[in-house]
Amino acid sequence: MAEPSSQRGAPERAGAFDTSEFDRVLVVDFGAQYAQLIARRVREANVYSEIVPHTTSAEEMLARRPKGIVLSGGPSSVYADRAPSLDPAVYESGVPLLGICYGAQLLARDLGGEVARTGSGEYGRTPAVPVAPSRLLGGWESPSAVWMSHADSITRAPVGSTVTAGAPGAPVAAFEDVVRGVYGVQFHPEVVHTDRGQEVLERFLLEVCGCRPTWTRASVAEHAVAAVRSAVGTGRVLCALSGGVDSAVVAALVARAVGDQLTCVLVDTGLMRAGEAEQVEETFRRQFEVDLVHVRAADRFLAALEGVVDPEQKRKRIGELFIRIFEEVARDLSDVRFLAQGTLYPDVVESGEGEAATIKSHHNVGGLPEEMDLELVEPLRLLFKDEVRAVGEELGLPEEIVWRQPFPGPGLAVRVVGEVTAERVEIVRRADAVVLEEVRRAGLDRELWQAFAVLPAVRSVGVMGDERTYAYPIVVRAVTSEDAMTADWARLPYDVLERISGRIINEVPGVNRVAYDVTSKPPGTIEWE
Repeated sequence: MAEPSSQRGAPERAGAFDTSEFDRVLVVDFGAQYAQLIARRVREANVYSEIVPHTTSAEEMLARRPKGIVLSGGPSSVYADRAPSLDPAVYESGVPLLGICYGAQLLARDLGGEVARTGSGEYGRTPAVPVAPSRLLGGWESPSAVWMSHADSITRAPVGSTVTAGAPGAPVAAFEDVVRGVYGVQFHPEVVHTDRGQEVLERFLLEVCGCRPTWTRASVAEHAVAAVRSAVGTGRVLCALSGGVDSAVVAALVARAVGDQLTCVLVDTGLMRAGEAEQVEETFRRQFEVDLVHVRAADRFLAALEGVVDPEQKRKRIGELFIRIFEEVARDLSDVRFLAQGTLYPDVVESGEGEAATIKSHHNVGGLPEEMDLELVEPLRLLFKDEVRAVGEELGLPEEIVWRQPFPGPGLAVRVVGEVTAERVEIVRRADAVVLEEVRRAGLDRELWQAFAVLPAVRSVGVMGDERTYAYPIVVRAVTSEDAMTADWARLPYDVLERISGRIINEVPGVNRVAYDVTSKPPGTIEWE
């Protein structure tokens, strides 16, 4: 192997593919709950999108050569103190603009229209009525249901614009200035509750902006493979393989790119799901004949987590120990310079890189140590989870891997609230296995984004066998989602919940109570830590 660098430094990244060949649309984030959803909807139209903070200058935006710019919604009033704004030079850039909700109100305020507090907000589904021919709305000839979520309303469209639709609580539900390339909708076309929302976005992208719909799973896979091959050259690559869809797709990509230069590393942290390490080894070593190193490190991870209760510290300690183990494996091999891992776009957003606020430090982003010997290869860094699944299918991975439920990199450590001990991990592992078995038995596994068990750091009084108990509760969590950026709690049938509860209490020692988490994201996160 090459000698370690004499001066270790912050992790370098390679292998993210060049997006310059794709037409690009920027989504300007004004603090909207659905900014990421807008970006995903753009990509569903086969157009590449990037999210940028509203503080980005016009010069920086235009340097990315966007074909269009979408202004997201947001929680503020355009007249509030310190309300987020946009560099005015964007309006004169000649790039087509689409404002959504707050973004539309900002266009109206800044371009000579009027936004006012009408005294009554508008929330939920409502009919939008076409009042004039519209390039954006296309062939709307009758009212169409749209999703509204606003307190202020546009009462006069920007100078030179035509009002194209109205709604009961929004006299200007849509407007456009075809000559100037300025379009606005008070409603949210990105949510499924708007009947023709995707049509609206696609007209803006394809007809107004003239974007080429070339962002497909085949082209993404092709570019990702080429990027890895270019970045790695003749060097050897370690791939962090957990058995989840992200790491499996990365392994397939890197294998396609560099073949036998790849060695996969399965680190058994002792924090994996029941039977998971054995399943990963069976699938990848025997079925796919991957060069696989299996490191059994449960004792090391439990020692690193001893006495730690803060979830951010858990993630950081786990992230650092992962890296140190990969470095140890690399020293036993030759010419290893790169570490491939399954970092996704939501990981980067939630970890607070750049302008984003930190929701939680993902172990593979904010949990990385400041100094590393290995250079990171992250071919999925620009992708959402649904895009990763599509790439996995394109690469020929089996359905049971591509559609496996997500599992956090730190494993069960973030499902054991408070201190992580071998006893508490085993309790939540056994309870988690029951949840997954019953969800599969009910045929719900493809309908749910995730379903799992959480062990809180409390005990409760119970009665079992006519005797008092003082044992742990288990919280069952199940959510539906499209990209993990937002999620809704799943309405599991009562008979499924009854079977889960009965089995956990009867089969898992140390548990005397089961509760069900009915919190959406936001305000909660999917995982408890």
